[in-house]
Amino acid sequence: MSTVETERPLRIGEVAELIGTTTRTIRYYEEIGLLPGAMDREQGKHRCYTQADVERVREIVRLRDLLGLSLDQLSRLLEAETARAELRREWKLAESGAERRRILDEASAHIATQLELVRGRCHELEQLESELVAKQELVSQRLAELDR
Repeated sequence: MSTVETERPLRIGEVAELIGTTTRTIRYYEEIGLLPGAMDREQGKHRCYTQADVERVREIVRLRDLLGLSLDQLSRLLEAETARAELRREWKLAESGAERRRILDEASAHIATQLELVRGRCHELEQLESELVAKQELVSQRLAELDR
């Protein structure tokens, strides 16, 4: 795809095809606020998406699939990421050490929120792994008993 093609606004079907999801999923993400800009569209007008919107949907789908988070958790994770992106823009303009310290403190708090969500999911996966290992050991023991 050329630069001109990637810079032009895309319709919802094009975005869904690019990302490998459905238009219904994208509409739903708009409705629940995971994808901003749904309110900017006039009633009856086609949805048009920028490259930033495409990347946002791609990230939502990736995190949903990778982490298996609830929509509320996913929303919190994305809000923290959006806030960090804004802080990165502020950092470039910051002139004083005090301002940069504030930005870093805020960024740290957002990262802590994200880590809490990811670690919670990791803990759940570790618990599932432990349960499956225990079941596998039980099956192995019963097989050994049958072989005696």
